[in-house]
Amino acid sequence: MVSPLDTVAERVGLVPTSPVLVTALTHSSFAAEHDVESNERLEFLGDAVVDLAVADLIVTRFTDLDEGTGSLVRSRVVNEASLAEVARALGLGEALRVGRGVLKERGTERPSLLADTFEAVVAAIYFDRGYDVAKTFVQDCLAEAVVAASKEPSDVDPKTQLRQWAEARGLGTPRYEVRSSGPSHDVTFYATVYVGELAVVGEGTSKKSAEAEAAALAWRGQHGA
Repeated sequence: MVSPLDTVAERVGLVPTSPVLVTALTHSSFAAEHDVESNERLEFLGDAVVDLAVADLIVTRFTDLDEGTGSLVRSRVVNEASLAEVARALGLGEALRVGRGVLKERGTERPSLLADTFEAVVAAIYFDRGYDVAKTFVQDCLAEAVVAASKEPSDVDPKTQLRQWAEARGLGTPRYEVRSSGPSHDVTFYATVYVGELAVVGEGTSKKSAEAEAAALAWRGQHGA
């Protein structure tokens, strides 16, 4: 019988016995219960690899997009919802090792957790097979999303929208501070965005979603939305 790990390994081009792949599929809740390394450090690296790979794709294949539009396209592609969708297609949630609390609450279905796992797996590919293979993998996974985003680049995410508004008014780049509350399997993040004299708090199940909520609330507050 083929295990979820075997399936994921085949889809991402690694072997099931790869230690770094196993770590990439280890959530912090499982790591805490079994005294092993979690995927958090890999997620940190994978985030950078994904960003660079998508930027490379935009610059090399979408030569008609200028820098500003390219940045908007990338922000629409490299986000929690988009990466979570790819993670689902790869079956990462089924192969992810999580703690009892997360498993009980079906935490492997959370977009934030899936997106983070995708980034960790990208880092695993980077370590085992090098940047070029990791870049190709990311671009293959996200090419369709880039094409779709390039057709409607004006559909801006909240953080980009707020930044553009603030910088256009000489308020500088918005600054975010994030704190968390709750157990590891049910964490709520609170992000405060500071722009000019404004300070607005948003919350979410991940740092990214909390920051996006804070940015959206701040922007809407200035436009009466």
